[in-house]
Amino acid sequence: MSGDAGAPRVVVLDVNETLSDLTPLRARFAEVGADEELAATWFAAVLREGMALAAVGQQAGFAEIGAHVLDVLLPADLTLQRGAAVDHVLAAFSALSVHPDVPDGLRALREQGLRVVTLSNGAASVAQGLLERAGVADLVEATLSVADAGVWKPAAAAYAHAVAWSGEPAGAHLLVAVHPWDVHGAQQAGWSGAWVDRSGTTPYPGYLDDPVLRVHDLTDLAARLAG
Repeated sequence: MSGDAGAPRVVVLDVNETLSDLTPLRARFAEVGADEELAATWFAAVLREGMALAAVGQQAGFAEIGAHVLDVLLPADLTLQRGAAVDHVLAAFSALSVHPDVPDGLRALREQGLRVVTLSNGAASVAQGLLERAGVADLVEATLSVADAGVWKPAAAAYAHAVAWSGEPAGAHLLVAVHPWDVHGAQQAGWSGAWVDRSGTTPYPGYLDDPVLRVHDLTDLAARLAG
């Protein structure tokens, strides 16, 4: 895309799963006496509830929704008191690591002169902590959160918040995410979208807009943008 009239100037990165490796969540569920497979169910349910609120123009914080969903999903026979179990699982987000490709990918994007920011359905402080632990916070211009947009992605107002912050036109933004719904939402808002499929085997839903780019990881993304 390098040199194209429509080449992006602002690369906007999703955070949960796109940058952060959520695998340690499984251990947290096991540590409180729940099936570790419940981690994926819980995360999907949190996204569902956040999007349900967004559909009617309402919002609640990721941690608030996450705690309520945990209270419903966790079994009765826990190894910790219920409130402590909920806190233990949610605390994982303050200790997660980035995927191995993220540091080199961010550096390569910045070396191309691209502006790099994050836009998360979670708290900006969680994204900032993730980047700081990885030693790459200086490569990201800002950690934006939908908390300041008033609604979760993929609602249009969430992407408009990033556009207002950057001062660039919508078409200058590239949303990068592992979630097809996020890519679709951004492209409906006039952005380009890059879908990250680290496994190389995940099917992309045919009922959503095809992403402008399909990449294996952030280093692949940087190479594609440079080429």
